[in-house]
Amino acid sequence: MNKLFKETLADFFSLDQFEARRVLHGRGQLFPGLEQLFVDWYPPVLYVAVYKKLEDESNLEEFVRSIDKQQQIKSLVLQKRYDKNSLARNLIGDELYKAIVREGELVFEVRPGMHQNAGLFLDMRLLRAWLQANSVDRNVLNLFAYTCSLSVAALAGGANSVTNVDISKTSIVWGNENHKLNKQDSRCIKVIPHNIFHSWGRIKQYGRYDTVLIDPPTKQRGSFDVVKNYSAVLKKLPQLCHPKATVIATVNSPFLDADFLPLRFSKIIPKAILIEEMPIAEEFFDKYPDRALKIYRFEMP
Repeated sequence: MNKLFKETLADFFSLDQFEARRVLHGRGQLFPGLEQLFVDWYPPVLYVAVYKKLEDESNLEEFVRSIDKQQQIKSLVLQKRYDKNSLARNLIGDELYKAIVREGELVFEVRPGMHQNAGLFLDMRLLRAWLQANSVDRNVLNLFAYTCSLSVAALAGGANSVTNVDISKTSIVWGNENHKLNKQDSRCIKVIPHNIFHSWGRIKQYGRYDTVLIDPPTKQRGSFDVVKNYSAVLKKLPQLCHPKATVIATVNSPFLDADFLPLRFSKIIPKAILIEEMPIAEEFFDKYPDRALKIYRFEMP
Protein backbone atom coordinates (compact mmCIF):
# COMPACT_ATOMS: atom_id res chain seq x y z
CA MET A 1 0.00 0.00 0.00
CA ASN A 2 1.27 3.45 -0.97
CA LYS A 3 3.47 5.03 1.74
CA LEU A 4 1.94 8.48 1.24
CA PHE A 5 -1.56 7.01 1.64
CA LYS A 6 -0.53 5.41 4.93
CA GLU A 7 1.18 8.54 6.26
CA THR A 8 -1.71 10.87 5.36
CA LEU A 9 -4.36 8.72 7.03
CA ALA A 10 -2.21 7.95 10.06
CA ASP A 11 -1.53 11.67 10.59
CA PHE A 12 -5.22 12.57 10.24
CA PHE A 13 -6.37 9.96 12.76
CA SER A 14 -3.62 10.70 15.27
CA LEU A 15 -6.08 13.27 16.68
CA ASP A 16 -9.80 13.23 17.45
CA GLN A 17 -11.64 14.24 14.28
CA PHE A 18 -15.15 15.43 15.07
CA GLU A 19 -16.13 17.05 11.76
CA ALA A 20 -16.75 15.76 8.24
CA ARG A 21 -13.68 16.32 6.04
CA ARG A 22 -11.92 15.10 2.94
CA VAL A 23 -8.86 13.27 4.23
CA LEU A 24 -7.05 12.66 0.96
CA HIS A 25 -7.84 14.23 -2.41
CA GLY A 26 -5.82 12.06 -4.73
CA ARG A 27 -7.93 13.16 -7.68
CA GLY A 28 -6.31 16.59 -7.39
CA GLN A 29 -3.02 15.02 -8.51
CA LEU A 30 -1.02 16.46 -5.62
CA PHE A 31 -0.46 13.02 -4.10
CA PRO A 32 1.81 11.10 -6.50
CA GLY A 33 0.62 7.59 -7.06
CA LEU A 34 -2.82 8.24 -5.55
CA GLU A 35 -4.53 9.98 -8.48
CA GLN A 36 -7.07 7.17 -8.69
CA LEU A 37 -8.77 7.69 -5.32
CA PHE A 38 -10.13 9.94 -2.62
CA VAL A 39 -10.88 9.39 1.07
CA ASP A 40 -13.65 11.12 3.05
CA TRP A 41 -14.38 11.11 6.76
CA TYR A 42 -18.00 11.20 7.85
CA PRO A 43 -17.70 10.40 11.54
CA PRO A 44 -17.80 7.51 12.31
CA VAL A 45 -17.59 6.36 8.66
CA LEU A 46 -14.35 6.32 6.64
CA TYR A 47 -15.24 6.25 2.94
CA VAL A 48 -12.69 5.24 0.28
CA ALA A 49 -13.57 5.64 -3.41
CA VAL A 50 -11.22 4.17 -6.01
CA TYR A 51 -11.25 4.62 -9.80
CA LYS A 52 -8.94 1.70 -10.51
CA LYS A 53 -7.92 -1.34 -8.49
CA LEU A 54 -6.29 -0.35 -5.22
CA GLU A 55 -2.86 -1.82 -4.57
CA ASP A 56 -2.95 -4.26 -1.64
CA GLU A 57 -6.67 -3.77 -1.20
CA SER A 58 -6.77 -6.86 0.99
CA ASN A 59 -4.62 -5.05 3.58
CA LEU A 60 -6.82 -1.94 3.78
CA GLU A 61 -8.94 -3.14 6.68
CA GLU A 62 -5.91 -4.18 8.74
CA PHE A 63 -4.17 -0.87 8.06
CA VAL A 64 -7.19 1.25 9.03
CA ARG A 65 -7.62 -0.67 12.27
CA SER A 66 -3.94 -0.11 13.05
CA ILE A 67 -4.14 3.69 12.76
CA ASP A 68 -7.43 4.12 14.62
CA LYS A 69 -5.68 5.06 17.86
CA GLN A 70 -8.65 7.07 19.17
CA GLN A 71 -11.17 4.31 18.31
CA GLN A 72 -13.12 6.65 16.02
CA ILE A 73 -13.78 4.49 12.95
CA LYS A 74 -16.89 2.34 13.27
CA SER A 75 -17.34 1.72 9.55
CA LEU A 76 -14.94 1.48 6.59
CA VAL A 77 -16.69 1.71 3.21
CA LEU A 78 -14.92 0.88 -0.05
CA GLN A 79 -16.51 1.84 -3.36
CA LYS A 80 -14.97 0.70 -6.65
CA ARG A 81 -16.09 3.40 -9.05
CA TYR A 82 -14.23 1.77 -11.93
CA ASP A 83 -16.73 -1.10 -11.78
CA LYS A 84 -20.25 0.16 -12.48
CA ASN A 85 -21.74 -3.12 -11.26
CA SER A 86 -19.85 -3.14 -7.95
CA LEU A 87 -21.79 -2.02 -4.90
CA ALA A 88 -20.05 -0.23 -2.05
CA ARG A 89 -19.17 -2.63 0.72
CA ASN A 90 -18.19 -2.42 4.34
CA LEU A 91 -14.77 -3.71 5.28
CA ILE A 92 -15.36 -2.68 8.89
CA GLY A 93 -18.87 -2.64 10.34
CA ASP A 94 -21.93 -4.68 9.48
CA GLU A 95 -23.79 -2.56 6.94
CA LEU A 96 -23.98 0.77 5.20
CA TYR A 97 -25.85 3.28 7.29
CA LYS A 98 -26.78 6.90 7.67
CA ALA A 99 -24.69 9.15 9.87
CA ILE A 100 -25.29 12.59 11.33
CA VAL A 101 -22.12 14.63 10.87
CA ARG A 102 -21.03 18.01 12.13
CA GLU A 103 -19.54 20.96 10.31
CA GLY A 104 -18.96 23.80 12.73
CA GLU A 105 -22.33 24.55 14.32
CA LEU A 106 -24.27 22.75 11.57
CA VAL A 107 -25.26 19.09 11.31
CA PHE A 108 -26.18 17.04 8.25
CA GLU A 109 -27.39 13.56 7.44
CA VAL A 110 -25.06 11.66 5.11
CA ARG A 111 -25.30 8.23 3.50
CA PRO A 112 -21.78 7.18 2.45
CA GLY A 113 -21.79 4.43 -0.13
CA MET A 114 -25.56 4.26 -0.54
CA HIS A 115 -25.54 6.62 -3.53
CA GLN A 116 -22.97 8.13 -5.91
CA ASN A 117 -22.69 11.07 -3.50
CA ALA A 118 -22.93 10.96 0.28
CA GLY A 119 -25.26 13.96 0.52
CA LEU A 120 -22.80 16.66 1.60
CA PHE A 121 -20.29 18.24 -0.79
CA LEU A 122 -17.25 18.74 1.44
CA ASP A 123 -15.50 21.04 -1.05
CA MET A 124 -18.18 23.69 -0.33
CA ARG A 125 -17.39 23.93 3.37
CA LEU A 126 -16.07 27.49 3.07
CA LEU A 127 -19.11 28.60 1.06
CA ARG A 128 -21.39 27.35 3.82
CA ALA A 129 -19.30 29.33 6.31
CA TRP A 130 -19.59 32.42 4.09
CA LEU A 131 -23.37 32.07 3.92
CA GLN A 132 -23.56 31.84 7.71
CA ALA A 133 -21.72 35.16 7.89
CA ASN A 134 -23.53 36.97 5.04
CA SER A 135 -27.22 36.04 5.03
CA VAL A 136 -28.87 38.26 7.66
CA ASP A 137 -32.41 39.30 6.60
CA ARG A 138 -31.96 37.93 3.08
CA ASN A 139 -34.43 36.08 0.88
CA VAL A 140 -32.42 33.22 -0.63
CA LEU A 141 -33.08 31.17 -3.77
CA ASN A 142 -31.22 27.85 -3.88
CA LEU A 143 -31.32 26.36 -7.39
CA PHE A 144 -30.26 22.71 -7.77
CA ALA A 145 -30.57 22.52 -4.00
CA TYR A 146 -29.72 18.80 -3.69
CA THR A 147 -29.85 18.09 0.09
CA CYS A 148 -30.14 21.80 0.93
CA SER A 149 -26.88 22.24 2.83
CA LEU A 150 -26.44 25.78 1.45
CA SER A 151 -29.94 26.74 2.56
CA VAL A 152 -29.26 25.30 6.00
CA ALA A 153 -26.19 27.53 6.20
CA ALA A 154 -28.11 30.60 5.00
CA LEU A 155 -30.86 30.16 7.60
CA ALA A 156 -28.24 29.57 10.28
CA GLY A 157 -26.78 32.92 9.17
CA GLY A 158 -30.02 34.80 9.70
CA ALA A 159 -31.79 34.58 6.34
CA ASN A 160 -35.48 35.46 6.44
CA SER A 161 -36.43 32.70 4.00
CA VAL A 162 -35.02 30.12 1.61
CA THR A 163 -36.54 28.55 -1.50
CA ASN A 164 -35.11 25.17 -2.45
CA VAL A 165 -35.53 23.99 -6.05
CA ASP A 166 -34.46 20.53 -7.22
CA ILE A 167 -35.88 18.00 -9.67
CA SER A 168 -35.24 15.16 -7.22
CA LYS A 169 -38.03 14.76 -4.67
CA THR A 170 -35.79 12.36 -2.74
CA SER A 171 -33.13 15.06 -2.37
CA ILE A 172 -35.68 17.66 -1.30
CA VAL A 173 -37.05 15.32 1.40
CA TRP A 174 -33.48 14.68 2.53
CA GLY A 175 -32.90 18.44 2.59
CA ASN A 176 -35.99 18.99 4.73
CA GLU A 177 -34.54 16.52 7.23
CA ASN A 178 -31.33 18.58 7.30
CA HIS A 179 -33.36 21.69 8.10
CA LYS A 180 -35.11 19.80 10.90
CA LEU A 181 -31.82 18.51 12.29
CA ASN A 182 -30.71 22.14 12.64
CA LYS A 183 -34.02 23.10 14.30
CA GLN A 184 -34.90 25.62 11.60
CA ASP A 185 -38.37 27.10 11.27
CA SER A 186 -40.30 25.33 8.50
CA ARG A 187 -42.31 28.51 7.87
CA CYS A 188 -39.10 30.06 6.47
CA ILE A 189 -38.55 27.21 3.99
CA LYS A 190 -40.26 26.83 0.62
CA VAL A 191 -39.66 23.85 -1.65
CA ILE A 192 -40.18 23.32 -5.37
CA PRO A 193 -39.43 19.65 -6.23
CA HIS A 194 -39.51 20.10 -9.99
CA ASN A 195 -37.30 20.81 -12.98
CA ILE A 196 -36.37 24.50 -12.74
CA PHE A 197 -37.23 25.07 -16.42
CA HIS A 198 -40.85 24.17 -15.62
CA SER A 199 -40.91 26.17 -12.38
CA TRP A 200 -40.02 29.79 -13.13
CA GLY A 201 -43.55 30.95 -12.36
CA ARG A 202 -43.52 29.47 -8.86
CA ILE A 203 -39.96 30.65 -8.27
CA LYS A 204 -41.03 34.23 -9.09
CA GLN A 205 -43.94 33.99 -6.65
CA TYR A 206 -41.50 33.69 -3.75
CA GLY A 207 -39.13 36.45 -4.98
CA ARG A 208 -37.56 38.81 -5.45
CA TYR A 209 -34.35 37.43 -4.01
CA ASP A 210 -31.37 38.99 -2.27
CA THR A 211 -29.13 35.95 -2.76
CA VAL A 212 -29.31 33.38 -5.55
CA LEU A 213 -27.29 30.15 -5.35
CA ILE A 214 -26.70 28.24 -8.59
CA ASP A 215 -24.90 24.94 -8.07
CA PRO A 216 -25.90 22.66 -10.94
CA PRO A 217 -24.76 19.15 -11.83
CA THR A 218 -22.41 19.10 -14.79
CA LYS A 219 -24.80 16.86 -16.66
CA GLN A 220 -28.11 15.43 -15.49
CA ARG A 221 -29.73 13.32 -18.17
CA GLY A 222 -32.95 14.81 -19.46
CA SER A 223 -32.87 17.91 -17.26
CA PHE A 224 -29.63 19.90 -17.30
CA ASP A 225 -26.35 20.22 -19.14
CA VAL A 226 -23.92 22.92 -18.00
CA VAL A 227 -22.75 23.85 -21.48
CA LYS A 228 -26.19 23.82 -23.10
CA ASN A 229 -28.41 25.14 -20.31
CA TYR A 230 -26.47 27.46 -17.95
CA SER A 231 -27.15 30.51 -20.11
CA ALA A 232 -30.91 29.89 -19.92
CA VAL A 233 -30.72 30.09 -16.13
CA LEU A 234 -28.71 33.32 -16.22
CA LYS A 235 -31.27 34.95 -18.51
CA LYS A 236 -33.91 34.59 -15.77
CA LEU A 237 -31.87 36.35 -13.07
CA PRO A 238 -32.91 39.96 -13.81
CA GLN A 239 -36.56 38.95 -13.25
CA LEU A 240 -35.77 37.22 -9.97
CA CYS A 241 -33.28 39.47 -8.19
CA HIS A 242 -33.44 42.65 -6.17
CA PRO A 243 -31.03 45.36 -7.37
CA LYS A 244 -27.49 44.57 -6.28
CA ALA A 245 -28.47 41.03 -5.31
CA THR A 246 -25.70 38.51 -4.73
CA VAL A 247 -25.45 35.62 -7.18
CA ILE A 248 -23.17 32.73 -6.29
CA ALA A 249 -22.67 30.40 -9.24
CA THR A 250 -20.53 27.29 -9.59
CA VAL A 251 -18.98 25.14 -12.30
CA ASN A 252 -17.62 21.72 -11.43
CA SER A 253 -16.26 20.24 -14.65
CA PRO A 254 -12.62 19.45 -15.46
CA PHE A 255 -13.37 20.32 -19.08
CA LEU A 256 -14.54 23.91 -18.51
CA ASP A 257 -11.93 26.53 -17.66
CA ALA A 258 -12.13 29.48 -15.28
CA ASP A 259 -13.49 31.81 -17.98
CA PHE A 260 -16.52 29.70 -18.86
CA LEU A 261 -18.97 31.28 -16.41
CA PRO A 262 -17.66 34.88 -16.26
CA LEU A 263 -17.88 35.08 -20.06
CA ARG A 264 -21.49 33.97 -20.01
CA PHE A 265 -22.36 36.51 -17.33
CA SER A 266 -20.66 39.30 -19.26
CA LYS A 267 -22.63 38.40 -22.38
CA ILE A 268 -26.06 37.86 -20.77
CA ILE A 269 -25.95 40.31 -17.84
CA PRO A 270 -23.17 42.73 -18.88
CA LYS A 271 -23.74 45.09 -15.95
CA ALA A 272 -23.31 42.34 -13.35
CA ILE A 273 -20.03 42.70 -11.47
CA LEU A 274 -17.73 39.76 -10.77
CA ILE A 275 -16.76 40.37 -7.15
CA GLU A 276 -14.50 37.37 -6.62
CA GLU A 277 -13.74 33.76 -7.29
CA MET A 278 -14.48 32.23 -3.91
CA PRO A 279 -12.14 29.71 -2.29
CA ILE A 280 -12.86 26.01 -2.06
CA ALA A 281 -11.91 23.98 1.00
CA GLU A 282 -8.13 23.64 1.08
CA GLU A 283 -8.36 19.84 1.28
CA PHE A 284 -9.50 19.96 -2.36
CA PHE A 285 -6.59 21.91 -3.80
CA ASP A 286 -5.79 20.71 -7.31
CA LYS A 287 -2.58 20.66 -9.32
CA TYR A 288 -4.65 22.12 -12.17
CA PRO A 289 -7.10 24.61 -10.57
CA ASP A 290 -9.06 25.05 -13.81
CA ARG A 291 -10.17 21.43 -13.49
CA ALA A 292 -11.44 21.84 -9.93
CA LEU A 293 -14.69 23.27 -8.55
CA LYS A 294 -15.02 26.97 -9.38
CA ILE A 295 -17.25 29.26 -7.29
CA TYR A 296 -17.96 32.84 -8.35
CA ARG A 297 -19.67 35.70 -6.53
CA PHE A 298 -21.40 38.29 -8.69
CA GLU A 299 -23.34 41.43 -7.85
CA MET A 300 -26.39 42.13 -9.97
CA PRO A 301 -26.96 45.63 -11.43
